[in-house]
Amino acid sequence: MSETNTPIDPIKLDRLAEVSVRTGLNLQPGQDLILTAPVSALPLVRRIAEHAYKAGAGLVTPILSDDQVTLARYQHGQDAGFDHAAGWLFDGMAAAYDTGAARMAVSGGDPMLLSGQDPEKVARANKAMAMAYTPARERITRFETNWTIVAWPDLAWARLVSPELSDNDAQRVLAEAIFAASRVNDDNAVANWAAHNAELGRRAAWLDGQNFAALHYTGPGTDLTIGLAEGHAWIAGATRAQNGITCNPNIPTEEVFTTPHKLKVDGVVAATKPLSHQGTLIEDIAVKFEGGAITKATARTGEAVLNKVLDTDEGARRLGEVALVPHASPISQSGMLFYNTLFDENAASHIALGQCYATCFHGGDKMDADEIARRGGNSSAIHIDWMIGSDQIDIDGISQDGTRVAVMRKGAWAT
Repeated sequence: MSETNTPIDPIKLDRLAEVSVRTGLNLQPGQDLILTAPVSALPLVRRIAEHAYKAGAGLVTPILSDDQVTLARYQHGQDAGFDHAAGWLFDGMAAAYDTGAARMAVSGGDPMLLSGQDPEKVARANKAMAMAYTPARERITRFETNWTIVAWPDLAWARLVSPELSDNDAQRVLAEAIFAASRVNDDNAVANWAAHNAELGRRAAWLDGQNFAALHYTGPGTDLTIGLAEGHAWIAGATRAQNGITCNPNIPTEEVFTTPHKLKVDGVVAATKPLSHQGTLIEDIAVKFEGGAITKATARTGEAVLNKVLDTDEGARRLGEVALVPHASPISQSGMLFYNTLFDENAASHIALGQCYATCFHGGDKMDADEIARRGGNSSAIHIDWMIGSDQIDIDGISQDGTRVAVMRKGAWAT
């Protein structure tokens, strides 16, 4: 299909590629880039490579995945193979980061690809992948290098989001939603991101100055207290990696986030949006936390998958991130369920099960894993965000002396 007939605006696609390189990565001259993407995203991958080389990239190495190849594994693969993952590949990626390479992931593909496959095999494959990915994941969560995630409007994804539309119209609608959320609708995309980062930074600075001991959430099905880790730092938008390069890890982003204390989460919380995880839509999640760990978890759909995720390792039942997002965020106001965490997490305040980010501690770049754990940071082979905010949720900050400060009211910033 020629670009003149594509439902994806080529000018906005090029802006997205430029923003992903200049703002998302802030790629430096001579820096290599490891780029993962679905094969359907080749039009975006090619533009990213072009902008990366224009920015002075040393070498761009694309690693492509394919939905049909993935399905072939589940349809014809040997049973023992589902406990195996390509650890050699992730070891290589970790080695690349150690020598200065940047990391970009293009999110896309069919969110429900594995919905018809054996959930036991899906769970085993996910666990093997999570374990094998540990060397690379740890370098990313510690922000040892600059990294970012952007999205491609895959046709299968578009059909899921807008099943009532024709293929062309569905892909056009998804593409335009991605472009709007990614702030590339006009020629000032890079400047738009600078202004957005400044506003997010102002929110993070206020929260940092409060140095809350905990956050208390109340609303339908929710009465949850999340203790915050010792020396936690609030991060938003642009983040300085340990290599000294400031990057935007998520394009788009609307969140301000920090590290909860893995032992100090208590109460009940109900999800406000479905979680799409590895081909399963998990709806109406409700969990109970005691002493930081989930002791009971239910869901209207996908409950078995949810509980398998929680059994990944000891840290999978504990929190590694807490993030604040106003209900007025552009993604929330779009009214779309994206079935993609990169977008859906930026529609509502959320929490993440599993691994914490070292960068969400003051001086975290100088801390080893033992020190992060001592301060309350969680460790796990997973990091899965799910949404708990809405226009019915109130959030109070609890100061070190027990004073309560309004942070959000009905999903809106209170200050």
